[in-house]
Amino acid sequence: MPDDKIAARKRVLAFHLNGSEQEILVADHMLLLDTLRETLGMTGTKRGCDGGECGACTVLIDGRPRLSCLTRAEECAGHHVETIEGLATNGQMSPLQRAFHERLGTQCGYCTPGMIMAAEGLLRAQPMPDERAIRSGLAGNLCRCTGYVKIIEAVQEAAGAATCP
Repeated sequence: MPDDKIAARKRVLAFHLNGSEQEILVADHMLLLDTLRETLGMTGTKRGCDGGECGACTVLIDGRPRLSCLTRAEECAGHHVETIEGLATNGQMSPLQRAFHERLGTQCGYCTPGMIMAAEGLLRAQPMPDERAIRSGLAGNLCRCTGYVKIIEAVQEAAGAATCP
């Protein structure tokens, strides 16, 4: 017979995911990252370091960037969670997604969903950031393939602040 202290308790979690109401059963200890990927099929959110150091798992909670590998699913009760899958509208990339594509802001693409979600949160809070603000807003997101130049250009283009031809 399982010890009550060890056995996982489950609860119904009600929240909004990419604009749709969700009501699912989750274990108290389950991370938002695992809930998104394993329970809800939102595999655009990537598992990177599992320690909050790389930003690959970044999502928006109530419009603000948050690391889903450090957030328990139950903390999202009643909140709005957005993943990379929620940015496109009617099959069309968002302006930020399109800018990343057109400005070659990706290499291998693994960090891209988290990078885009962090940038989306930045642009919502500060629609016309300068380069310093962009670098600061993306400081928690690591890319091992690029020098960040194309990423910054993509965010500037999406903001309408591109200074490059």
